[in-house]
Amino acid sequence: MLDTDRYEAYFFDLDGTIFLGNELLPGVEKTLATLREKQKKIMFLTNTTVQTRTACQTRLQKLGLTAGREEIMTAAYAAGLYLQENAEQARVLIVGEPALEEEIASFHIKQVQDAEEATHVLVGMDRGFTYEKLQQAADAVRKGALLIVANPDPVCPVPGGAIPDTWALARAIETAGGASVWAMTGKPSRYYVEQVFQQLQVQPERCVMVGDRLETDILLGKNSGMKTALVMTGVTTSRELEATEIQPDYILPTMEAMVQVE
Repeated sequence: MLDTDRYEAYFFDLDGTIFLGNELLPGVEKTLATLREKQKKIMFLTNTTVQTRTACQTRLQKLGLTAGREEIMTAAYAAGLYLQENAEQARVLIVGEPALEEEIASFHIKQVQDAEEATHVLVGMDRGFTYEKLQQAADAVRKGALLIVANPDPVCPVPGGAIPDTWALARAIETAGGASVWAMTGKPSRYYVEQVFQQLQVQPERCVMVGDRLETDILLGKNSGMKTALVMTGVTTSRELEATEIQPDYILPTMEAMVQVE
């Protein structure tokens, strides 16, 4: 059983961990309230690119959860940090939705629509993805633009199933553009978690990463020295867990299991 007194900081994925659609998952409210009463540090680490940090904060508040914007890290925001630090003069062609464009704009990174102008192609989830967008992105990559992927999620969990996510689009652009992904800025990248540790000033061994995805949430925690807790409320199935080498330290049927014995 996970002893919540033992650790200083708790990092939570959102989709499939905190909520699914417009509903909180079982035990979430009680778990977060208990951790805050114990004055634990909390951050919400999501690979979303279709919501800004402010939008994530608003969504959590509508579900009855208190969260500061500084407690939220998104793949879109991480992409902005990465470009600001590594390619400040970049001209970025974005494949994504308005939230990704808005987050990148907050870093004063130039955005372009023409493949001829682009130095980078940044890919996020795009529910309006078209053949024309694929063509522009592939043209830019063939002409030398670096392909940056905000997150490696192939699908996004939704009530009743899943929908294609960023990695599905990135693979199409890789194939058509004839070049591999240059960098990935979301979970489980080292860059992403370094931004989190830097912000909270905590040591990895004092942290727990809680999420529903083995290849992003759990791998992020294991690669960075955190303890990991897999909740079985999202995309990972028992069969997938049995078949993989990525094994969490704790397995929770729901978030409620974190505090049910306290």
